[in-house]
Amino acid sequence: MSFERELHKRSGSVCELSGASENLVVYEVPKSPKTGIDSHILISQTCITQIENPEKMDPNFWRCLNDSMWSEVPAVQVMAWRMLHRLKSEGWPQDLLDMLYLDDDMMVWANATGDGDDKEEAIKHLDANGVILQAGDSVVLIKDLDVKGANFTAKRGTHVRNISLVHDNAEQIEGRANGQHIVILTKFVKKS
Repeated sequence: MSFERELHKRSGSVCELSGASENLVVYEVPKSPKTGIDSHILISQTCITQIENPEKMDPNFWRCLNDSMWSEVPAVQVMAWRMLHRLKSEGWPQDLLDMLYLDDDMMVWANATGDGDDKEEAIKHLDANGVILQAGDSVVLIKDLDVKGANFTAKRGTHVRNISLVHDNAEQIEGRANGQHIVILTKFVKKS
């Protein structure tokens, strides 16, 4: 029996993610620890287009995952988990993710592509103009700042070179002004 025929038999000749019955193709789930039929699913061309081109993704199309996430096929569960993570900002996918259980091995497989990484939640240090600051950048103070504990005022226009980022607070950076190591609020600087 051919590979594609086995997938058609397993899925009942419908897309294992959306339930569509037309334009079905074999899709290898990336980073699979298994081979053969266990690492493949049968999905529609519409699904493949949206998986491979996130900018073309229609969040409402993926409401079908409410059904397919309950599949007993690990490859289908992994793809459902990945797509729900990609759509997490929509709100409704988070409810489904809270219900979806993957054992440890499947969770490792699901996370292998980085779809579970919370890119939106990464701390970003932004200057007063919304420009992203990075360690080693130089900034200019846009306001006179009284420096507590050092008994001086850092004047507007002061250049602070080779800043470091406070990793747990997006509103603070560290640098040297007037020979003193100080903590500065990002809203009072602009990148130079």
